[in-house]
Amino acid sequence: MNKAASAETPRPAWYDDYVPLSGVPDELIGPDGRPRRAWLNFLHQLSADEQSLAAVDRHLQDIGVSYRVHGEARERTWPMSRLPLLIEDEEWNAIAAGVTQRARVIEAMLADVYGQGRLVKDGVLPAALVSGSSEFMRPLVGVEPPDGRWLHIYAVDLGRGPDGRWWVLSDRAQAPSGAGYALENRLVMSRALPTGYRRMNVRRLAPFFRDFRSTLADAAERPEPRICLLTPGPYSQTYFEQAYLARYLGFLLLEGDDLVVHDGVTHVRTIAGLKRADVIWRFVDSDYVDPIELNGKSRLGIPGLVSALRHGGTVVANMPGAGFAESRALMSVMPSLASHLIGEKLALPNIATWWCGDEAGRRRVLDNFNRMAISGAFAGRLPELFGETQILPADLDEAQRKTLREAIEERGVDFVGQEVVQLSTTPVWAGDRLVPRPFVLRVFAAATANGWEVMPGGFCRISAQSDARAISMREGVQSADVWVLSSRPVAPETLLPAGTDIHIQRILGNIPSRAADNLFWYGRYLERAEATLRVVRCLCARAIDMDFVSGNVPATIEKLTRQLVAWGAVPEEQEDASTLVIARTALADENAYGSGLSGVRMARNAGSVIRERISVDASKLSRRLDELLSDVGELPSETDVLDAADRALQILAALSGLGQENMNRNAGWRFLDIGRRTERAINTCRLARLFASDDASAEDLDVMLDLIDCQITYRSRYMTGIALAPVRDMAMLDPYNPRSVGFQLMTINRHVATLPALHLDGVPEEPQRLAARLATDLETTTAHNLDDSVVLAIEQRITSFAHAVAARYFLRRQTGVVGAGISSLA
Repeated sequence: MNKAASAETPRPAWYDDYVPLSGVPDELIGPDGRPRRAWLNFLHQLSADEQSLAAVDRHLQDIGVSYRVHGEARERTWPMSRLPLLIEDEEWNAIAAGVTQRARVIEAMLADVYGQGRLVKDGVLPAALVSGSSEFMRPLVGVEPPDGRWLHIYAVDLGRGPDGRWWVLSDRAQAPSGAGYALENRLVMSRALPTGYRRMNVRRLAPFFRDFRSTLADAAERPEPRICLLTPGPYSQTYFEQAYLARYLGFLLLEGDDLVVHDGVTHVRTIAGLKRADVIWRFVDSDYVDPIELNGKSRLGIPGLVSALRHGGTVVANMPGAGFAESRALMSVMPSLASHLIGEKLALPNIATWWCGDEAGRRRVLDNFNRMAISGAFAGRLPELFGETQILPADLDEAQRKTLREAIEERGVDFVGQEVVQLSTTPVWAGDRLVPRPFVLRVFAAATANGWEVMPGGFCRISAQSDARAISMREGVQSADVWVLSSRPVAPETLLPAGTDIHIQRILGNIPSRAADNLFWYGRYLERAEATLRVVRCLCARAIDMDFVSGNVPATIEKLTRQLVAWGAVPEEQEDASTLVIARTALADENAYGSGLSGVRMARNAGSVIRERISVDASKLSRRLDELLSDVGELPSETDVLDAADRALQILAALSGLGQENMNRNAGWRFLDIGRRTERAINTCRLARLFASDDASAEDLDVMLDLIDCQITYRSRYMTGIALAPVRDMAMLDPYNPRSVGFQLMTINRHVATLPALHLDGVPEEPQRLAARLATDLETTTAHNLDDSVVLAIEQRITSFAHAVAARYFLRRQTGVVGAGISSLA
């Protein structure tokens, strides 16, 4: 290979070991054997600061970009290449024109397939190709999209063939994913490599998303519409992306249970009743969006959504049924569709495809069997064969090839044969050198008022293998940012709208019931973890200071251990274990539901469902807390465990500070704070019944003061020794102590009084009545009137209040928010 560099720029040492794959176009080395100018510029920028490569990994970790493999509960860190894919302006303009043209063809095809059906009548589109697709939604036939569009966002997977031309590998019209990850990739790379990003005139992504958001808003009937992003839920493989897009664009992130159809219009179940959902950007597959008219087994959709579409009451992007365009069999007739529908030849041809439902196509595939890639015509995987999306017959043994041939001959309608494409390669870092790897580029187009707009960039997936065949793209690939390089300086862009005629808002609309539920429990789980940590810290401190004479365990140690067992932080069978074992278990046992680690992880799970409402800084702190507690299990002494508990409590304090100082004082913040204070009040009651009981010793009372952080305050208030009544007053009644039960109830009462009511009749609802009565009762009680039975009664009343909050404000699958009448619709 000719490795000569251009005459203008000396060849960097990084090229010495770079050997492009033979016969495959390479993004780094041009067809003349010389490094491409754009890559030379980029790599010389990078060589000025080689630490920038490590910054990519660091920023990924800091931001917490993640994804989930199907079937796994835990998320994985996003696998991102340290180098972007570079595409120069002229080449990109040709790609964008081809993608725009293809989007026009598919939009026109969908309108016809679900409308007049002339393509089938005229013989352009085989009827079996339509009826055989599981993504053809019959209930949508004859339905006119409320805004006249079947497609609002479209994506296409591209590869470069041996001739250097870009080819379409697949169309994505169902609910194209990857745009959010492209945005995150750009955020990481622009921060890790700011100088190169700025000097190379990389075109910005913000205008694309701004125009897409404006188009969805314009599609609604109201001037200030409520736009929702419909997600399958937190176990979706791309939930991180969905939450990120909702936060970035200012959309409500909702699941199917959050929405209900009423009088032909879709509404969001909020804490203030039903509120109109004007536009829904769906990430749920078509078949699952309406269990009434589509898949009856679905628990992800909105009952009656298709009916709402018929009434024109809700705009859905993309329309259910748009996934029909993803059928591989359509690629065999795409050239004729383009000619028939828009009178043009495809500027971006797809890879040669033959549908085996057609006699001529089936014969072509079988006659060239070993040179083909065989795929399912409609579904993602081949029907009942090998569990693969594509198969190369040349890689099969004789028996497998025979089985596949027989299946095609018997039911060819389910198969397509496609040309095996050799993908272009791009450089990636492997160890300490550059190596070429095949890639696929997903490009996005959005329908706007000015026509189709193509995102200047995209979602690049890079194969982990050197096999350049398109068939080799598998799960586990890396992702790369895509830099479209302008020939002129690029002005900074923002997602913020231009102009001055903007309605001023200080408080966002009422939050969905599910979001309020998760914020409430996010707060409770964090407080539950903190309570466990405080008990463990007290246990370790007492164990370090006390002498265990002749094996006798002090009473306070026994009580602290008993409390940890009662909270589920330590299994009952370990109650007689050493203090060190008990402390380590209570902090780090992921199988103990009440351990500090379990509490943190439950809080993180609740937070992951509302990613769009939890700050990036809070997510970072939660991750650090998880990592800290995960390492406690092997600590050698009580002193080490005590230090770990201290550091964990400091992180929790930082999390609490973020909530108090960084969150807007809207209903979401109030539910989070109500959750924390409800849990703190309940836990303090439980601790008071154990360490400030009627027969409490001086040592017990001292522990109680430790647990509520009041040692210094007590000594400054009381010159005499420790006594039961003042300790109870501090723990239960003191309105100036931020850890007393009275302080929690006083704060809860203020929060609940500001929450919206379903009925404007002036009558307090159940949570308001319970909170006001509790706060008043504690305010008028004296420490001398408290005993164990009174404290228990207060604890039970607080628990009843928590149940009342859940019954009133949180989503219940069968009925949703109760009492939501017509007057509450907005």
